Amino acid sequence: MHAFTTTDPASGETLGSYPALSDAALDAALQTAHDAWTRHRQRPLAERADGLRRVADLLEQNADEHAALMTREMGKPLAQAKAEAEKCAWVCRYYAEHSAAFLADEPAETEAEWSGVAFEPLGPVLAIMPWNFPYWQAMRFAAPAVMAGNVGLLKHAENVLGCGDALAQLFHDAGFERGVFQHIIVPVEKVDGIIHDRRVAAVTLTGSERAGRAVGKAAGEALKPCVLELGGSDAFVVLDDADLDRAVEIGVASRTQNNGQSCIAAKRFILHRDIANAFTERFVAAMEALTVGDPTQEATDLGPLAREDLRDGLQDQVSRARAEGAEVLTGGEIPSGEGWYYPPTVLAGVTERMLPFREELFGPVASLTVAEDEADAIRLANATRFGLGGAVFTGDRARGERVARQMASGAVFVNQMTKSHPALPFGGIGASGVGRELARQGIRSFVNQKTIWIEG
Repeated sequence: MHAFTTTDPASGETLGSYPALSDAALDAALQTAHDAWTRHRQRPLAERADGLRRVADLLEQNADEHAALMTREMGKPLAQAKAEAEKCAWVCRYYAEHSAAFLADEPAETEAEWSGVAFEPLGPVLAIMPWNFPYWQAMRFAAPAVMAGNVGLLKHAENVLGCGDALAQLFHDAGFERGVFQHIIVPVEKVDGIIHDRRVAAVTLTGSERAGRAVGKAAGEALKPCVLELGGSDAFVVLDDADLDRAVEIGVASRTQNNGQSCIAAKRFILHRDIANAFTERFVAAMEALTVGDPTQEATDLGPLAREDLRDGLQDQVSRARAEGAEVLTGGEIPSGEGWYYPPTVLAGVTERMLPFREELFGPVASLTVAEDEADAIRLANATRFGLGGAVFTGDRARGERVARQMASGAVFVNQMTKSHPALPFGGIGASGVGRELARQGIRSFVNQKTIWIEG
């Protein structure tokens, strides 16, 4: 039987081995999900909410333990891992509080005695989740799905399977029956068949553009709804009237959070020519001041990349960017020693024709592009096939809003780092995906919006 191995990216040490489900075991898991859904959907909304609050309580009570697991399996700094566990508790409490309003019948004014829309669960939802936020990505799907009366089948990334098991146990410990949230360990080759299985109602994926195209195709063939949250190459626009100290501080945090492995990280820094030199000087100094090292240590700002192949791929992208004419101002070389570390790296002189402008760089590498003026900055921000998130920095709030409304993206933040928030819909356009998670929109992604017409 095939088995997957998890590895500590800080040391290369093997952490655990996880056997894949046999065909019979997978079939049993799908049937368990379907059977659990027939019961879970009938449970009162208040009962589901109480269960989610217990999940939140357990996350908060054991945040250190969950954080340590995340750090061991994917290498994020321990403080960031603990914050991730706490954010998962937040999203559980958010949906426990707001789902009754989100799912309430919506009356419509017609000639019927009563007509309107009811929101009903669809069934088991397959969630194909990545490794970079191993708890948050899964929980931002699970909290609204479970509150809506659906059940979850988590196919987690192969390098964070311990996190997947811990999440499934968390729901069980909170009082949900096993079938409400299961972690199914299967190779990627099994995904197409799961999507087509009659017992699976919908699918959601957070991952690469390539994976999104494959899953979207399968969901389309199976005529099932899907949400795809894919890559990003977010623009971080700094205008000539920006507070440069704030822009630098937030820019460094946005580029290096989670060891630079975030779909909504700032990647393409677009700088108004009047402040480009001043920003660059301060930004490079701030990147060089970061502490790279053991992610379990409090002083560490930047841990290792999650896998060796990811680091090698990032190095190849940097090398190709250099060959195209980009200037490496700092970093840009794999350090010696154990672990899959990559230094904070800044590429200057990046143009639209170069790789860092066209592709997503998933690691602590920032590319700097100079814009002639505000209009050129907007043009450059939109000159990408991606559209997940963006940011603009300016000293004029009205100007910031004006520019934000012209940036083609699923979200734009003015004078703040791009981030996800339970009360706001999250998702992208173009190659960054389709559909939305979180907020009212997220819980309605996997429900039947049923029209009901009543006459006496």
